[in-house]
Amino acid sequence: MTDSPAAARKPRPGLGRGLSALLGDSLPEEPIKGNPTSASGVRMLPISSLVADPNQPRRHFDEEALDTLAESIRTRGLIQPIFVRPHGQSFQIVAGERRWRAAQRARLHEVPVIVRELNDAETLEIALIENIQRQDLNAIEEAEGYARLIREFGHTQEALGKIVHKSRSHIANLLRLLDLPQAVREMVVDRSLEMGHARALIGAPDPEKLAREVVAKGLSVRDAEKLARTAKPAPKRKASVASSERDPDIAALERHLGDVLGLNVRIAHAEKGGTLQVSYSTLDQLDMLCQRLSGERI
Repeated sequence: MTDSPAAARKPRPGLGRGLSALLGDSLPEEPIKGNPTSASGVRMLPISSLVADPNQPRRHFDEEALDTLAESIRTRGLIQPIFVRPHGQSFQIVAGERRWRAAQRARLHEVPVIVRELNDAETLEIALIENIQRQDLNAIEEAEGYARLIREFGHTQEALGKIVHKSRSHIANLLRLLDLPQAVREMVVDRSLEMGHARALIGAPDPEKLAREVVAKGLSVRDAEKLARTAKPAPKRKASVASSERDPDIAALERHLGDVLGLNVRIAHAEKGGTLQVSYSTLDQLDMLCQRLSGERI
C-alpha cells in the first residue's frame, strides 16, 4: 500500500454512501479483454496473480468452513467474483479472501474478479463493510478496523457509522474493547468470550482473571457485570456520604460519556463538587481527546 495518510484524508465522493458507491453503480456483463491492469471490470484471472492484503481486518479463517466452501466451489464453481485492486504486477484482494483461499483448495486455475482502482482508505472501508455484512468479523477485528480508519485516515466515529450503517455508540463500544489486555481480546477472537462479557470487564482491576472466571463458570453478561462491580475497589467517599451504593444517575452518565468518547470515564461526585477522570491507553486516543476538547475537527 502506497497511499499516504494525508492523501487519504481528502474528501471522496463515495465516503459515507456505503459499498455500492465504492464499487460503482453498475458492472459490465461481459469480461473485459486486453491488458488486465488498464481498465476496471469483471474478468477471469489466474488465481496465482492474486495476493492477500496484509492489512485487511479479518485475521481468522475457520478451517472446517473453508473445506466446506472449497467442496461447494469444486461442484458449482466460484459464483461470486473476488474484489481486487491493481498492486504492482499482481492484484491485491480487497474483499473475498475467504473465497480465494477456498478456490485454491478446490484447485481452480482461474477465478472471476472485479477490478477497481482504490486508495488505502477505500480498500479498508470496503473490506470492513463486506465482512460486517457477512458477519464474518469478530468484535476485536471489527474494532481494530475502525481504529485504523480513525488513526490513519482521519475518520470520525460519526462518519464510520454512516459508512458501515452502524450507530456511533456501537462503534464507540467496540473501540473500548481495545483497552482490554491482549489475553482477554484473544478470548473474544476465539469466541470463548462474547462481546457483552468483555465489555462488562472494561475498567476492572484484573480483567484477565475475571474473564477466565466468566468462561470457566459460563456466567451470563449480567453475572459478569456484577463480578466486575464487586471486584473493583470501593471508591473513596467523604464521611458525609452514608450510602455505599453508587448513584445510578452518575453511573449512567459515566456510560454515556464513555460511549461518546470511546474511552473509560469515571466520575467521583460529592456534596461540594467532584472529579471527572478519563482514561486512555494510547497516544492516539489522547490526541483525539485533546482535539475534541479544543474544538478541532477530527
